[in-house]
Amino acid sequence: MGGSDLVTVVVPAADEERFIGRCLDSVCAQEHTELQILVVDGGSTDRTAEVVRQRAERDRRIELLSHPRRNIPSSLNLALRHARGRWLVRVDAHSTIPPDYVALAVERLREGRWGGVGGRKDGDATSAAGRAIAVAMGSKLGVGNSLYHHGTREQQTDHVAFGAYPVPLLKELGGWNERITANEDFELDYRIREHGHRLLFDPRMRIAWRCRESTAELFRQYRRYGAGKVDVALLHPRSISPRHVMPPAFVLYAALAAVRGVRRPEVALAMVAPYLLAVGLESVRCGSRLQGMHERSRLPLAFASMHLGWGIGFWLGLVQRLGVRRDAGQVGDASDRLGT
Repeated sequence: MGGSDLVTVVVPAADEERFIGRCLDSVCAQEHTELQILVVDGGSTDRTAEVVRQRAERDRRIELLSHPRRNIPSSLNLALRHARGRWLVRVDAHSTIPPDYVALAVERLREGRWGGVGGRKDGDATSAAGRAIAVAMGSKLGVGNSLYHHGTREQQTDHVAFGAYPVPLLKELGGWNERITANEDFELDYRIREHGHRLLFDPRMRIAWRCRESTAELFRQYRRYGAGKVDVALLHPRSISPRHVMPPAFVLYAALAAVRGVRRPEVALAMVAPYLLAVGLESVRCGSRLQGMHERSRLPLAFASMHLGWGIGFWLGLVQRLGVRRDAGQVGDASDRLGT
């Protein structure tokens, strides 16, 4: 299985016993059968590794790699070092892919025009809150111009979700950046574009991604995303677009409105009224995709959790990074004074 048609599918996983079986079943059912399936277990404390071993006994294409660090970039790089395929396709552990997913990715990569390809990331959930979150994540108000959430036509893009890449290109670029803990795919895609390669969004490729099932979990997820974006912004300032800075700007604006609201509540309400109106109108528009008021009523909170989570996370991440740099500078100054 070392031929040019071999595809390495990489699945980073940590405590995913509820989903990893369905994920691997969908990968093993691919029409493109020449696969090396690498599951990188990041120190799971549940039955994730056991489930993978059971699947590996039935399908020899599955390999389990143990990795003690719960760091997705380092897990991906471990898989890259073990990759034997010509192409690498990343699949999230709580996702499933249709049978033609890998074949479509290989078809586009073989054209030789693309440094990476990816498709639609469609939310999947079981609870009322989760279904509302899935709809919010497919809205431009929720995610801006992130094509992979709502795009419907093939086009060049700046970022692909769970991308497929030529393995030689990934190795040439040194793989994923292990110094960042979130936005690792966006950072990789930025470097790919900086090296003169293009990225393709093909909506025929669809991945069903199990989203968060509560707005509290969604808020924590987006707070982590926002904090992670700080690392990317410091590394690549030119990679920042309006959709990345609007949530932090809104958090500052909302904080200002709250301060004004202490003495003038009507002023605070007037300041945030446009946002409330936009969320309300979009919730009505998207609500047609949900069943009943029990689900539709969760949409405004889902939008707010995404925006506030990202914005608050960005400011917390920035404060933390500036504090780390200041502490490092103080240590350096002390070393200079000591002559070390």
